[in-house]
Amino acid sequence: MRVRAVLVALLAAAASAVAVPSATAGAGVPAAHVCDPADTAACMVPFPNDWFTVSDRSTATGRRVNLSPLATPRTGGVVPIDPAQWNRSDGFSPGSALLTRVPGLDLARTGAAPITDMARSLAPDAPIVLMDARTGERWPYFAELDANAPESRRLLLVRPARNFREGHRYLVLLRGLKDKDGRTLQATSAVQRMLSGHPIGSTEKERGAALRHTVRELNGHRVSTSGLYLAWDFTVASTRNLAERAVHMRDDAFRKLGTKAPAFTVGKVTDFTADQDPYLARRIEGTVDVPSYLDQPGGPPGSSLRYGRGGLPEQLPGNVQKANFRCNVPRSALAQPAQPVLYGHGLMGRAAEIDGEKLRRASQQHNLMLCATDWIGMSEGDITNVASVLLNISRFNTVPDRQQQSYLNFLFLGRELIHPKGFTGDAAFRSPDGRPLIGDGLAYAGASQGGIQGTALTALATDFRRSALIVPGINYSTMLNRSVDFTQYEQILNVSHPDKLEQQLVLNLIQMLWDRGEGNGYAAHVTRDPLPGTPTHRVLLHEAFGDHQVANIATEVMARTLGDVPVRQPALAPGRTPDVTPFWGLRPLTRFPHAGSGLVIWDSGTPAPPITNTPNTAGKDPHGDSRGSAEAMAQLAEFLRTGRIVDTCAGQPCTIRPQG
Repeated sequence: MRVRAVLVALLAAAASAVAVPSATAGAGVPAAHVCDPADTAACMVPFPNDWFTVSDRSTATGRRVNLSPLATPRTGGVVPIDPAQWNRSDGFSPGSALLTRVPGLDLARTGAAPITDMARSLAPDAPIVLMDARTGERWPYFAELDANAPESRRLLLVRPARNFREGHRYLVLLRGLKDKDGRTLQATSAVQRMLSGHPIGSTEKERGAALRHTVRELNGHRVSTSGLYLAWDFTVASTRNLAERAVHMRDDAFRKLGTKAPAFTVGKVTDFTADQDPYLARRIEGTVDVPSYLDQPGGPPGSSLRYGRGGLPEQLPGNVQKANFRCNVPRSALAQPAQPVLYGHGLMGRAAEIDGEKLRRASQQHNLMLCATDWIGMSEGDITNVASVLLNISRFNTVPDRQQQSYLNFLFLGRELIHPKGFTGDAAFRSPDGRPLIGDGLAYAGASQGGIQGTALTALATDFRRSALIVPGINYSTMLNRSVDFTQYEQILNVSHPDKLEQQLVLNLIQMLWDRGEGNGYAAHVTRDPLPGTPTHRVLLHEAFGDHQVANIATEVMARTLGDVPVRQPALAPGRTPDVTPFWGLRPLTRFPHAGSGLVIWDSGTPAPPITNTPNTAGKDPHGDSRGSAEAMAQLAEFLRTGRIVDTCAGQPCTIRPQG
């Protein structure tokens, strides 16, 4: 009760500090639609939905999101989310779930594709159809009902099996839906009126014209709309909208840097004897000076990007981010320079994660020098801000804004590791007899959040070409309900937005901004279709089967979105997964060594994850097991060194003995 009282007090403070946004459109801008009369369960369903956009020739998609503050979810039922940050977007998240309320829907009787059989989503008679409006390509998905909501507020969630194509428009059709008794669900009277051309009022008239246009488009692609329950369309945000800010910050900062190494300061050097640490010879701590594009000096938690002319981030004159760094030099580097590896820490953690015994041991065994900085925006120092934005979603941009600055911090740290006048020129990074401790071949490795954020970092990287992403995933709007880590944050969201239907809207709204500061907005540009001025990369993904923290579905959607990322076979022992076609949509990887990207499943014996949008809590959490596996670490080290994936499991499913 005391915890809830504190949260309620924080909520009251947040509400009093936020003014109710105006619903008035700017000069020449059409007034935003408030509700879609096709679904009256909440003002913003179905979602995503081009009903909530306007034409805008200045954007890459020709559309711009135009949410009304009269429609957005209300904090504590009082203060609407200010849509200003969302209305900068030219479309919706490429990983967005499709949300709508269908009273009485039974997905099994309907025959909708579940998470265990995504191939059914592409069947000619599938009751739910997702289609690229331009090409007519059917898009794979899985459908589920929100298991966290009471029946009266339960949304249908349709999630893409791989992310939607950026900048494309999609058509959605629900047809032939059934209830638990097998009866066909009829479209609402409003939808029937709009379909027949007999609307009531101007809103239904306008929406009816859009609905009939969507139906004509579907029919034009030879899709039957018989038994239609609902149809709509939506536009996916463009690559420019998702990544342009981070690319601009990178290019602007490195242009100003030129051929120099970034300025840095070594603050503390700790040497270890073999008795003190059998794995490490030295730990070096300090800071790197990075141009800051945040709106406060030094860019503390709660900062936002500072925008200049053209709507791109602009550096406040003289604003510098003092990015912390921590480098662990293995004892092996005293004999041979160690390969430098940037390391990304886990959820709300810090650079000191590299001090863990598993990573120190692997560093010594494989002669890797791990160097880390904090993932500002989602580090230990950001916990208070992250909690506070859940009480005031209007401020959510402060999380991905700091994350974009964090990508630049990592890139500058990487440049220090490879520049001859960077770390190598400092005595702290040389042996007692003056030899360099840093070798060649900069690479990246990150676990959990480090795998999620490492996906975006890799898409932006120009100084390294290989990344090992350990227990990664994309799309927090999919992951949060499925993660045991979300439980404590959900308590805060339950205070600010207690309605479970509204919570799904909130999660998908924040994903639109989060895309700029997590792998979901960058995954399509890692192994192919690189961002401007960026090479393609190879990635090794390690999935922990039954993971309690990063759901396996998020890892596998990531692999499909990345592109040509095959899954090592045999992936699992027979009977370990309920999927009709395990790892559907991913080609098998059976020949080694493999000079490319790949997904490897590591099985510690944890039961398979639930098929609902809830966390796996069965058995022991295998989330960190691969970091303690000699076979997994040997595979990872070989990939970081050579870019090749080798089979360290002797042709059998990769298993890990349960760890303490």
